[in-house]
Amino acid sequence: MILALCHIALGQQLNLHWLHKIGVTAALLTTVVGVISINQTWQHEWDIIPISLQATGPFLHVGAVAAFTALSWIVAGQVARAEKTSFQVVVMLLYLCVLLGLYVVPLYVTSPCIMDPSNLKPRPDVIGHQGAPMLAPENTMWSFQRALQMNVTGLEVDVAVSVDGVPFLMRDPTLRRTTDVEKVFPDRQMEDASLFNWTDLQQLNAGQWFLKDDPFWTVQALSSHERNLISNQSVCSLEQLLKLASYHNTSVVFRLRRPPVGHPCYDSWINDTLQAMQQSGVPQSLVMWTPDEDRAQVGQLAPGLVQTSVEKQSPQSLQEAGISRLLLRYNQASAQEIRDFSQRNISLTLYTVNEPWLYSVLWCSGVSSVSSEAPHVLKKVPYPTWLLRADEYCLMWVCADLISFVVVVGIFILQNYHMIRYRTSGMRSYNPEQIMLSAAVGRSSRDLNVMKEKLIFSEVGNGSVGSDEPYTDNSNEYDYYTNHRVSQ
Repeated sequence: MILALCHIALGQQLNLHWLHKIGVTAALLTTVVGVISINQTWQHEWDIIPISLQATGPFLHVGAVAAFTALSWIVAGQVARAEKTSFQVVVMLLYLCVLLGLYVVPLYVTSPCIMDPSNLKPRPDVIGHQGAPMLAPENTMWSFQRALQMNVTGLEVDVAVSVDGVPFLMRDPTLRRTTDVEKVFPDRQMEDASLFNWTDLQQLNAGQWFLKDDPFWTVQALSSHERNLISNQSVCSLEQLLKLASYHNTSVVFRLRRPPVGHPCYDSWINDTLQAMQQSGVPQSLVMWTPDEDRAQVGQLAPGLVQTSVEKQSPQSLQEAGISRLLLRYNQASAQEIRDFSQRNISLTLYTVNEPWLYSVLWCSGVSSVSSEAPHVLKKVPYPTWLLRADEYCLMWVCADLISFVVVVGIFILQNYHMIRYRTSGMRSYNPEQIMLSAAVGRSSRDLNVMKEKLIFSEVGNGSVGSDEPYTDNSNEYDYYTNHRVSQ
């Protein structure tokens, strides 16, 4: 499509074959349907665009200026060849408005990575979301051990409560995706995970699905020993995780899912969870408590727990409720809000951060910790991807604009100089119809007649045929030339 627009800009015709027209239409329809489908599937991911602009804005500006500077060659050529002054003025104004707009865009570009390096906060802590789910099946002991090997400072999990009151780790409402429940309990595979008792849950395998589905394309890199360990993983209880965290002095943050109505533990789910914590022997200061239900009662029974909220509130409201930590999605807190929470001594953890560039932006914003499914990737980020002082960025911006301006002015002068020489030399104006007519082979007489008419009118419009010259029909010459080419 871009090539087609360039041809049209140069005054060339597009004689498309019907197959080409069908292909272009099909491509456009496929693109539209694809965008709609992506929007419906990952609608919440559009928020990544403004954040990505913070990471790439300064460099996108330089790239856009370079692209529009290169485009000046085509624009200057069209302006120089145009016969109508109004067309020249309109094209020039449109181009210059866009170009000048690009020159001043940096006035509105904001990025937390444009800062004095001396003001950079310490490297954010990394919390393993479901352990290290890219290297091992999520919410299993081996996944947590792999995350600890990546020097994570905490572990984040989802907790459900079984029928007999045992809190266990499960992200999905059912057991189908991460266990072999279809094989062991085929009649119960659609049941809620909390409707199983702990004895039944221990019979399930929680690792073979990872080797079979390879959700992150990492299985091929695993050793045979790791594959054996993964294939023997089982459903993990909250008590097992807390004992592991206590041994490694690692914090744990979990989301507790209340059992459905009619469940034996529907009313006692909070107490069952607190009891499992006490049995594990984990220090309360290592546990971040997120449920809002009965928070005051929990604070009395276990005053050492780190009260954490998963709902965005003002710093003042959090302090009044005795909440010292906040767990939010990465797009729910701006750089200014991150600074406000930090000034009020409220630790902020953002999830789910898997890309180094996003980790770098949040690092520059001053966030204290992130929750990640890829701790092995973030481990390799010892410093933000890029960091610029304000004066350095200003120098880069001004230099790019000045170079662009000089190049654009030079191109316009050069194009006008060539066009003046071209017109004063007595040469006829460039006519793409004449070239296409000369190269026409195997076309119908109707197509050739259309080309001839366009050639005649273009020559009359350019003044190539004087008003006093009688018109001579040279169709026989064209027909002879065409037939001669066809016979060859």
